Amino acid sequence: MKKYISIIAAVFMVGVTGCKKDFLSLEVNPNSPSVSTPQYLLSGAEKIAADIVNDDYGTYGVWGGFWAPSGNYVPSPQVQQYQFTNANFNGSWGDLYANLTNFNNLQNQSADPSLANFKAIAMIMKVYDFQQLVDNYNDVPYSQAFQASVYLFPKYDKGAAIYADFFVQLDAAIALINANPSAVNPGSSDIVFGGTMASWKKFANTLKLRAAIRQSNIAAASTFTAELAKTSTEGYIDDTTPVTVNPGYSNLAGKESPFYVTYGFDNTGNASGGNQTNRGNDYFISMLQANNDPRISGLWTLTNIYPAQTPTVLVYHGNQFGNTSVFLANSYTSAIGAGLLKAPTQNAYLLSGSEGDFLLAEGVLNGYITSSKTAQNYYEAGITASFVQLGLTAAQATTYYTQGLANVGWAASGNKEQAIITQKWECLDGYNNLEAYNEYRRTGYPNLPSSVDPAAISSTLPSRIDYPQSETSTNLQNLLAEGTINHFTSKIFWAK
Repeated sequence: MKKYISIIAAVFMVGVTGCKKDFLSLEVNPNSPSVSTPQYLLSGAEKIAADIVNDDYGTYGVWGGFWAPSGNYVPSPQVQQYQFTNANFNGSWGDLYANLTNFNNLQNQSADPSLANFKAIAMIMKVYDFQQLVDNYNDVPYSQAFQASVYLFPKYDKGAAIYADFFVQLDAAIALINANPSAVNPGSSDIVFGGTMASWKKFANTLKLRAAIRQSNIAAASTFTAELAKTSTEGYIDDTTPVTVNPGYSNLAGKESPFYVTYGFDNTGNASGGNQTNRGNDYFISMLQANNDPRISGLWTLTNIYPAQTPTVLVYHGNQFGNTSVFLANSYTSAIGAGLLKAPTQNAYLLSGSEGDFLLAEGVLNGYITSSKTAQNYYEAGITASFVQLGLTAAQATTYYTQGLANVGWAASGNKEQAIITQKWECLDGYNNLEAYNEYRRTGYPNLPSSVDPAAISSTLPSRIDYPQSETSTNLQNLLAEGTINHFTSKIFWAK
């Protein structure tokens, strides 16, 4: 991924990322301001937003309990032993700020009321991208970003203050759509909802709910109920309205769906690097087996039992994260399955319908929102949506969640929040590893294993990553004001 240069220069360029940059690329000469139409800016920025969330968070897939390093390669000390620095895991910083520049430009170019829908979408997507930045780094440049002519060295705003402004921006975006019913419809240039602005309002509302619930460790639900009630009639994302991107993905080099090509196969059918270096985590596979969960067939491939037997015995098998003494080769460990890797043309997810259902389940359970449906209704709908997304059936989902198992069956789960988060974590595998890791850091669910590598520098999973090395050379004074960052004790403001 192309690394971030500086927020200082961001205002002078249409931001780009290295994600499939030959497909709907927004790359331009940084010395020549963009004159792209709102339609083109919108399509390109939406496509890059999907690239980021589907490409950038493989490390969280390992730390988040889904994946384990492949036995075919020397394990990364940065991932497996937590020996990382500000030179590691910082691609998302540059990718997000670059694409935020795209959405910021779109917002600025859509000041005319006739372009209100474009402006509103830009505002919503800025919240979507900025939330990832806060959830990765905590305090980040926000109020002074994209203003290089005024702020050469943008300050770092507190993560909590940025979250508070999310509600302001999302309310304003919803109001803007409602106030301009005759505005130009984005139509096919909107590769998320095809110009259906009612769905954009639902997405904005769901981002409000997600931001509210994310702060449950530091603020009571009553803090947000009035705010959420203001726009509750707009509805929320659920299993009927997933948030996906598809600009016309195809089996051509540079035009494949981002998750498929990064963690699956290239256009000639060869396994990608992300596919070969990631294998099933024994923790996750064992959980699926213990819960009689048929989703295992969509999440993982069958593999030959180890050691090889004749006749061949096929099983689901993973590596234990960090185990250097029993580190199985790819021939004996499960790869990412066909339920996730459907085709190079598959949609890229920004927020799945299943995730929306689980947000609603927790929102109703803990009193953030009111609904005619119960938390159990949403919980079971979220499980069903997860099954269907992986190619299984609603009937299989019903059989699964009517088992008398804790964190599976609603009645059998004494801790309802733990059940919701555990099932939500499972549905986020692969397509949104960051969000799965966020929920673990917020709640402690599920009880994820840390690396058992004897050289690991901690027995606990990292609480955060470093600010990128580029900030040392471009924004040092403001970076130093953040103090010393400890990977295990410095936490995102909302973390447990």
